[in-house]
Amino acid sequence: MKLNQRSILENAAAWEKLGYSLPKYDREQVKKNTLANPNWIHFGAGNIFRAFQANVLNNLLNEKKTDIGLLVAEGFDYEIIDKAFKSFDDLTIYMKLCCNGTVEKNIVGSVVESLRVDPENSDYETLKELFRKPSLQMVSFTITEKGYAVVDGNGNTPAGIEADFKVGPDKATSYMGKVCAMLYERFKAGALPVAMVSMDNCSHNGDKLKAAVVAFAKNWCDNNVCDKGFLAYVEDEKKVSFPWSMIDKITPRPADSVMDMLVKDGIEDVDFVKTSKNTFVAPFVNAEEAEYLVIEDSFPNGRPKLEEGGVMFTKREVVDMVERMKVCTCLNPLHTALAIYGCLLGYEKISDEMKDSELTKLIKTIGYKEGLPVVTDPGIINPKEFIDTVVEVRLPNPFMPDTPQRIACDTSQKLAIRFGETIKAYEKSENLKVSDLKLIPLVFAGWARYLMGIDDNLNKFELSPDPLLEKVVPMVEDIKIGDTDVHSRLEKLFSDASIFGVNLYEVGLGELSENYFVELIAGKGAVRETLKKYVG
Repeated sequence: MKLNQRSILENAAAWEKLGYSLPKYDREQVKKNTLANPNWIHFGAGNIFRAFQANVLNNLLNEKKTDIGLLVAEGFDYEIIDKAFKSFDDLTIYMKLCCNGTVEKNIVGSVVESLRVDPENSDYETLKELFRKPSLQMVSFTITEKGYAVVDGNGNTPAGIEADFKVGPDKATSYMGKVCAMLYERFKAGALPVAMVSMDNCSHNGDKLKAAVVAFAKNWCDNNVCDKGFLAYVEDEKKVSFPWSMIDKITPRPADSVMDMLVKDGIEDVDFVKTSKNTFVAPFVNAEEAEYLVIEDSFPNGRPKLEEGGVMFTKREVVDMVERMKVCTCLNPLHTALAIYGCLLGYEKISDEMKDSELTKLIKTIGYKEGLPVVTDPGIINPKEFIDTVVEVRLPNPFMPDTPQRIACDTSQKLAIRFGETIKAYEKSENLKVSDLKLIPLVFAGWARYLMGIDDNLNKFELSPDPLLEKVVPMVEDIKIGDTDVHSRLEKLFSDASIFGVNLYEVGLGELSENYFVELIAGKGAVRETLKKYVG
């Protein structure tokens, strides 16, 4: 059998016998409804969109709670549209990997049209027409934080963005330039209201999206390449809102083990492919069962009733609290600790690390004992219950093909928020002392040990990509296994507040981190022995 509309209609019994849940609605009718009166367009046709947002709407369609589907647009890697959508009639097999060892197989059909945000393709005119529809309520995004950047790391405007600022909406070619060109169509159609909702996994994502849109509108107005009223339109929250959101769902790239399940079921053409832009796509997605999406309830033209599908709508300050709870305490710091020590101990799966008593004690102490005391309860999600789900359900999931090597990517960019904010909260606390923190410094020492590129068996391993490797690796490259005098070489690293969020020496954690490091490099097996000593 092949994944397409004809197959799921003509071979429905065969699909269902194999355990696949099929759409319970008339996709053709839903498509007609959607194209006539769209209410949701999503930019970013990646795996998390297919496993999360598209599935939420698929469930609502199945339950007859809506008769309007989803439109997805891709503005970076056009091959995704052909190789993951068009070839399969915009259907997706969502393999939900449950922690109890079962797999839920769902055919998601809520996407009724997939479009290239390509000025050279007819889809571009279709998108313009859709943006002019009064019914459109929400435009959402999962295009990564980089997608909103209108300046580079040095504060300079990239050449492509600068060119778009000058030529205006009719000739824009950058991703955000094309998005703003679509929004300009909505402005010309009568300054119609809409919510622009970033669902990317970055703090205050709505502000990042708004800053990009405003930058384009301002430059276009200043350069006289658009109507002068466009800037006022995008800055008017009663017309265009930019809600904050927090999203959390682990969605790795398509896994060989999952593909093998599909092949065993007799599903044809399920191989994943790598596009020319290095995106891994397939007719299926695999993801964990847990998922959280919290959105600021600011929608000037109304919104789809996604709360009936588990999405939480609330105030901006609550979204911020949920974000900080996840990023600073309840998930991301635990992930980073596992990534660092998983690489040092030779693990290749996060789930296998959760069978390691020292590593589970490490992250439980960091989460429950060191982090939880400074978390502000957002009210809509209980922090302790969130950690419970992380350590008992999510991380131990044997079907989740996630690796410490992937999580270890860009660690230098993560430490300040994932651990530094907790240290700062301890500094401000009247009841807690920074000296109470014992295992967070062990993570810092572990990262310095990781940067040596030598595992606990003293074998070399490849460091995961990180923009600061050229800066930080030289700080440890002269250190040898067995060295005891490391202060002169580690001081520059551990005093760097841009990496750790604080100068570790100034807050009283520098010497402790150094002492841990000396123990971690004592010899073969020293990483394991150090963990046993401090977390056992």
